[in-house]
Parts: sequence; C-alpha cells; structure tokens
Amino acid sequence: MCQGHIESVTFVPAERTAEFSAILSEDDAARPAGPGRARPPRLRVVWLGRRRVPGIEAGAEIRVEGMLARGKDMPTIFNPRYEILSRQENE
Repeated sequence: MCQGHIESVTFVPAERTAEFSAILSEDDAARPAGPGRARPPRLRVVWLGRRRVPGIEAGAEIRVEGMLARGKDMPTIFNPRYEILSRQENE
C-alpha cells in the first residue's frame, strides 16, 4: 500500500489504446527539496482501458494498493485499487 499526492496525470490521444496514468509522490514530496534532501520516492499508477478516472487529478491525495512492477524509469502499479483521501479545491 502506498499513500501520497498526485504530481501529474497523463492522457493519451484518442487514436491510441485507452490508458490513464498518474505520478504519485509520498506525502513529504509536497515540501520543496532542499540542500542535502533526496528526492522523495515516486510511483506510476496506470489504469488500462480507461481514458479518465474520476477524482484522480493533480494535487489529490490518494492511497493505492496493487502488484508492484518494475517500469522503465520508476516502479509502476497497473489497475490499482485506490481510495481518494482528499482533493484539491479549485480556486
């Protein structure tokens, strides 16, 4: 199980196979990195067959659970179970 804030989401063009992905950073990632501070762990979550997942947007805090796979550049969970803990309000 992993919990954190969504840094970004990625939409694929309509002509490609449906896939919606987001980059999740641990809660400490919201604080800017300073001298001597390592970049917090990040995780890619991917929903195959979906163009969008309601409530999954940049700034939302979520908890995900699923089988961890090794991705090209970071660990990835495909089709995770998820819980939205909080959402960023539009200003």
